[in-house]
Amino acid sequence: MHLITLSPWSETDILEIVEDSLNMKRYPEKYRHAVGGKSLCLLFQKTSTRTRCAGEIGITQLGGHAHYLDWRTTNFALADLGDEMRVLSAYVDIILARFLKNDELVTAATPATVPIINGCCDKYHPTQALGDLMTIQEHFGRLEGIKLCFIGVHNNVCNSLIAAGMKVGIEVTVVAPEVNPAAIDKKLWDAAAQKGCYKTLDTDTIDIGDALGQIIAESDVVYTDTWLDMEFFEDPAFAEERKRRLKQMMPYQLNSELLRGHDCKIMHCLPAHHGYEIAGELVNDERSIIFEQSENRLHSMKAVFLKLLAQA
Repeated sequence: MHLITLSPWSETDILEIVEDSLNMKRYPEKYRHAVGGKSLCLLFQKTSTRTRCAGEIGITQLGGHAHYLDWRTTNFALADLGDEMRVLSAYVDIILARFLKNDELVTAATPATVPIINGCCDKYHPTQALGDLMTIQEHFGRLEGIKLCFIGVHNNVCNSLIAAGMKVGIEVTVVAPEVNPAAIDKKLWDAAAQKGCYKTLDTDTIDIGDALGQIIAESDVVYTDTWLDMEFFEDPAFAEERKRRLKQMMPYQLNSELLRGHDCKIMHCLPAHHGYEIAGELVNDERSIIFEQSENRLHSMKAVFLKLLAQA
């Protein structure tokens, strides 16, 4: 059993992760030896803070071992991907892979003989969404019927929130004037829309200010993410694209004026660009649950490890 995307996972699978995550946070001492010395490999093409720490520290807290591999310092970039994954599978019990391209991740998972976890790719970020569900459950005491509004560029995180929400009854409204091309997943969007758990706002035909205010007033959670993938934000080769996106997206910034009078929780998967997708003062606003959300990546990752190792 792999975790590449949440789409094939059942409601029971996801709810078990949420419940186990909360138990691990409350009673960490009960899980000190839960994996019995199993080994995790972190195979990363992308930079990382939360995913890497959640993986390395999480498996250690469960009584296992972590081995970090930077793609650029291995033979993965030189050799046949399938061959290298078969070799790596013989050394470790589970692999947390953070790849640039979803297609490469799918290719890598096919020959692997141990569970593969998608630690982020250009299409999905399932471990982020599972941590987010844990955080929502922790603050609201439920998932069913929660209304979440995602404002920004429709990206990998947004896709995983939709996939997770569809299974547990969270209603996701997306306000996105732009979609990252790699994140296009019409099959997922159509399935979620048919279940009544996903809708988009047509930003070409509405008054953004009035529409956003109305949607936020009806939302339990308002969520945003970077407007440009982190690895490209400071890259000179993407300077023109960065300039274009920032100009286009500024009307969609989460700020004090937009959220004045609203009692919603504020979420961001981090890292955040203060003054761009979110004003700095909102990161530490009393409505913000951003840092609880970040902490919960650790506990939810541990729950994923236990589930996949048990299935293996």
